[in-house]
Amino acid sequence: MYEDTLKRVSLFSSLDRKELQALAQSCQERKYSAGSTLFSQGDTGVGLYVITSGTVRITQAIHPDKAEEVLGTESTWGVLGEMALLDDLPRSATVTAVDDVTALLLPVWEFRAALQSHPDIAIKLLSVLSRRLRKAENRMHDH
Repeated sequence: MYEDTLKRVSLFSSLDRKELQALAQSCQERKYSAGSTLFSQGDTGVGLYVITSGTVRITQAIHPDKAEEVLGTESTWGVLGEMALLDDLPRSATVTAVDDVTALLLPVWEFRAALQSHPDIAIKLLSVLSRRLRKAENRMHDH
């Protein structure tokens, strides 16, 4: 049921229907009322979120004594916390619901369990990440 939503995540762009289904089984729908926080900067990443309706604001506190800086917004089909699936680093920003938001959460521990039972998914993700890395390195060499 959630495969079509997961298909929109660039990290999962190379996965086939069966692999998306394996991940979709672990997804949970979450609802957030306007003004509530999906996650806070410094939190441990719970997983990947895909916004299925509504808009969120992304903010970051650069210095403790300064006001938060707004990095941007994400609305329907926006993806948040992709890297939380792959590393255990704390969240780099705070995400707050601007209006009522519905999001699909793919929890990190469920995701990692799915990788263990479907190793092909991990191999495909590595190739996506490898392409991103090459792009980033090429950009660095161009400057």
